[in-house]
Amino acid sequence: MPDRKQMLKGLIRSLHEGVDPEEAKQKFKELLEDVTPPEIARVEEELIQEGMPREEIHRLCDVHLAVFRESLESEGHLAPAGHPIHILMEEHNALLQLAGELAEIAQELRTTQGDDKRMKQLMGVKGDLQGSESHYMREENVLFPYLEKHGVTQPPAIMWMEHDRIRAVKKSLYALVDASADMAWSDFSGRLQELSVTLNELLHDHFQKENRVLFPTALRVVTEEEWIDARQQFDELGYCPFTPEKAQVSFGQSAALAPRPEVEGDIAFETGAFSQKELEAFLNTLPVEITFVDAQDTVRYFNQTKERIFPRTKAAIGRKVQSCHPRKSVHVVDRILRDFRSGRRDVAEFWIQMEPTGARRKFVHIRYFAVRDQKGTYLGTLEVGQDVTPIRSLQGERRLLAEEG
Repeated sequence: MPDRKQMLKGLIRSLHEGVDPEEAKQKFKELLEDVTPPEIARVEEELIQEGMPREEIHRLCDVHLAVFRESLESEGHLAPAGHPIHILMEEHNALLQLAGELAEIAQELRTTQGDDKRMKQLMGVKGDLQGSESHYMREENVLFPYLEKHGVTQPPAIMWMEHDRIRAVKKSLYALVDASADMAWSDFSGRLQELSVTLNELLHDHFQKENRVLFPTALRVVTEEEWIDARQQFDELGYCPFTPEKAQVSFGQSAALAPRPEVEGDIAFETGAFSQKELEAFLNTLPVEITFVDAQDTVRYFNQTKERIFPRTKAAIGRKVQSCHPRKSVHVVDRILRDFRSGRRDVAEFWIQMEPTGARRKFVHIRYFAVRDQKGTYLGTLEVGQDVTPIRSLQGERRLLAEEG
């Protein structure tokens, strides 16, 4: 059907103009018989690119689902155990159970003041909900980038908006529970019930959109190799306290054999690449001084920050690090290096007040880190120095740029 995409766009536009969903179903009955989640996602994406506000698409997502419901795939398991999508859907089920438990507790606390058993259960639910952040982080930092790589950008953006709405409700819930001892019981229990209802509605609606549209779309566009890499990244980010172990069974080839993502640049790493020019500029832009001493105690590198704390010259390259310190402190340097080599420690840190050489005294934080490869072999030591005086004076929060006020 050559005009299929335009017909889908016409359907969605009519819904946004207020056409009754049942009327739309009858008018587009033939089209709706086999419409797929990726088609819906891509058409909504094009509509946003053509000028329809993302917030408007978001506002009527539930209407879209109501119209397309019969043609969309079921909410059963879309992928085998161990697959990232399977894990996310299992977590959906667990989160809905938590939300249901929260609603039950809230309902009972409306009529039972000071129920210690229920309050203890409430604290447990709160802890699990706080642990659920991992679920959203894995979607935002692993699943969404792969969708965007394949041209599916707007649906993830809309889902992220919903994540933030869920986070806002959960934040209010946590604050309420923490303040419960200082509130009138009727105020606390009433607000708890309101928040539990809101959270239940948000989670049900959000998970339905992901299960019926976003996840099926992902399964059609993301490659098998990318899913293997995504699972490895899921493992690195970690799971929720309630993520079922049966959902975390091994998937695909081993992590050790997972393909390295394609990157551009002269100097390639596991997580990206730089040109030599970019890497040097990047290191010099860091707000800290860094020096690398190799496994033979030889100074190999230091960056050139704009405002130095300690003097560093190119003549130091190739010198033994012991020769770069006053004799009275060499024994401390030797002890740190000896401990790093033996594995006795991985970090050593100091902080000092430096006499002012300019407008103010500096409070300097100095840290040494053992640098090891993946097998634990000692490769050298990284020294990091930072003037933390401005950081120590920070108070409150600033979430906007200074010029935004």
